[in-house]
Amino acid sequence: MKSALTAAGFAVLLLATPALAQDKTDPPKDLVVSGSVGLVTDYRFRGVSQSDNDPALQGGITVTHKSGLYAAIWSSNLAGWGTFGGANIELDLIGGYKMPIGGGGALDVGLTWYMYPGGADKTDFAEPYVKLSGTAGPLNLLAGVAYAPKQEALGNFSATPQSRGQSEDNLYLWGDANAGIPNTPVTLKAHIGYSDGNPGLGPNGTSVAPTGKYWDWMLGTDFVLGPVTLGAAYVDTDISRRESAYLLPNFSAADGKSIASGKVVFSVTAAF
Repeated sequence: MKSALTAAGFAVLLLATPALAQDKTDPPKDLVVSGSVGLVTDYRFRGVSQSDNDPALQGGITVTHKSGLYAAIWSSNLAGWGTFGGANIELDLIGGYKMPIGGGGALDVGLTWYMYPGGADKTDFAEPYVKLSGTAGPLNLLAGVAYAPKQEALGNFSATPQSRGQSEDNLYLWGDANAGIPNTPVTLKAHIGYSDGNPGLGPNGTSVAPTGKYWDWMLGTDFVLGPVTLGAAYVDTDISRRESAYLLPNFSAADGKSIASGKVVFSVTAAF
């Protein structure tokens, strides 16, 4: 894991250098470069740990054009994926278009390409998404739909030759809400999501919904100190230990604990 952490951190620092060198007094430009680097005590993706309940170093950079077009790259270390030939690093390539709509809202349409560099073939997959954001009083609201069409990387894994070439699709629906506490640097946040997809693992341990259909949720808070944000959140799913047992060893931590059970996750993130 140390090599994965080092690789991810080195990549983020390289990407961050041009943005840090910009003069903040420059007039607005057609292109805006932003990014972040952070450390989390557990990488939870849609409620499920991708780092076997261990810490993860994460970071990314986004380039946005004034037209609303944007492109981003994001990376994190993983754990356990090597069991099925996958890499222990996730690299996401993201592209999309965000446009304002009436009443201060925004519509965001894009695609995420999930990559696992250095892993076996047929682990990468694409997932288009649509997000709608707006406000309601003090609340900032977001609703999203992500749909990964049938792909071999999401097919059911089996040791039999008959399983080769299978493919599955995946649907994820979610909603987010957050609100700042007036006159404080504190923001309260919440999330709920529903996955409907692959009932098992892909051919190399990849799966967006590792148990087919399940709910995930999160309640947390952020504390902002300049460019640094300290976070704490309780993350959980309705995946039972029995439902996750057949997905071992990917779907477990090294100590045998489920990676889909409730856990408080802490984070520190620096934005630039």
